[in-house]
Amino acid sequence: MSSPKIPTTGSAATSAPNHQPIVITARAGRRAALASTVGAVVDWYDFFLYGTAAAVVFGPLFFPSDNQVAGLLASMGSFAVGFLFRPLGGAIFGHFGDKFGRRTMLFITVILMGLASTAIGLLPSYAAIGVAAPILLVTLRAIQGMAVGGEWGGAALMAVENAPAGKRNFLATGVQIGSFVGLLLGTAAFSLVTALTTPAQFLAFGWRLPFLISIFFALIGLWIRAGVPESAEFTAAKDQHRDARAPLAEALRTSPKKILAVIGMRMVDQSTFYMAFTFSLAYVKNFTETPTSTVLTASMVAMVLAIPFLALWGRLADKYGRKWFYIVGPLIAALSAAPFFAALESGDLIPMVLGFFALINLGHNISTCVQQTWFTDMFDVRIRYSGAGFAYALAGAVGGFIPLVATALMASSGSWLPAAALLAGLSLIALVSSLWSYKWANKEHH
Repeated sequence: MSSPKIPTTGSAATSAPNHQPIVITARAGRRAALASTVGAVVDWYDFFLYGTAAAVVFGPLFFPSDNQVAGLLASMGSFAVGFLFRPLGGAIFGHFGDKFGRRTMLFITVILMGLASTAIGLLPSYAAIGVAAPILLVTLRAIQGMAVGGEWGGAALMAVENAPAGKRNFLATGVQIGSFVGLLLGTAAFSLVTALTTPAQFLAFGWRLPFLISIFFALIGLWIRAGVPESAEFTAAKDQHRDARAPLAEALRTSPKKILAVIGMRMVDQSTFYMAFTFSLAYVKNFTETPTSTVLTASMVAMVLAIPFLALWGRLADKYGRKWFYIVGPLIAALSAAPFFAALESGDLIPMVLGFFALINLGHNISTCVQQTWFTDMFDVRIRYSGAGFAYALAGAVGGFIPLVATALMASSGSWLPAAALLAGLSLIALVSSLWSYKWANKEHH
């Protein structure tokens, strides 16, 4: 039996060239959401995998130094390169995504990420080819950053623009769910290889295995995306010859306030995510007596719970509307900042689990469950990939430096209070930005 056809509720191009409403089957909406989710898993598995390797093995293998700290800093600096190249990826893929379609760009991002990560797994070390090794590693990391920068815009638009009415937020949460699944798979892959090899074997070849299997994840992503048609709203706009000549330039010229609003709104997910999953480890290792294994356990619980809770919040957003989610989420994140750091300071697992739950499963996930539809509806379909995608990627580049700023605040003050204030302040910026942008996101959704 074929699935019922349900009108979409997109913000632009909501009618076909003959002015009939665009109709999308429930099956098509689910398949587009699955394709977006799987692609996000592939991209974020590889992106997070690099971070783990940078902290563990890349220093001695690719950035050897008589000073161990200097080698580690160089290795982590290469990790930051991925964040710097995300806006470039958002700009490039946004331009071509608005010109030629979301589907093609999503094929390219998965291929780029899979090939770059596999190449890292095959890359000779500094001892084998000298300075060419770190140069090639940083180049591959830049390609990863560009792929991730272009992924969100296409994945979000494919999910939202192909979603039936009444299920847009729920289906679009797959993009966020995919990032958590990718993080879990990357963590599990490294943990498994570490457990099955000796330290010498891990350094010699074990670390390469999680990178090498990236190509198989990429092939699965390509296979699933191959069966998804182009976005219905984009196709309707193209049929009406409504495409923009220079989408990003037009978005920057006509919608700078909207781009700033997206960046501001993303500060809640950027601050909560990187404080919870990056800075927390550095904090307990360098400023407390708490074993990092306790923090890792609490963070893994939050990652697992993120999957059902994102789906739950997405369903509730479809039922009750989006506005309150970007008020409640950032507010909870701001209020959770001090208790989160107090829990880390305590060294006890249960308070940490509760702290991660409040910060991630409530503050972060309540906000991000509506990001895809909110940001999509702020921009006309002609410039949507460029406007929303570039702003999203630019905010991601900014977010990558939040742990660095928090570390500097901790080191200068000797207290976690300034870091907690930074987290709370960024979350409140997101709340204010959402109130500012609400009129743009909902002009077609009264």
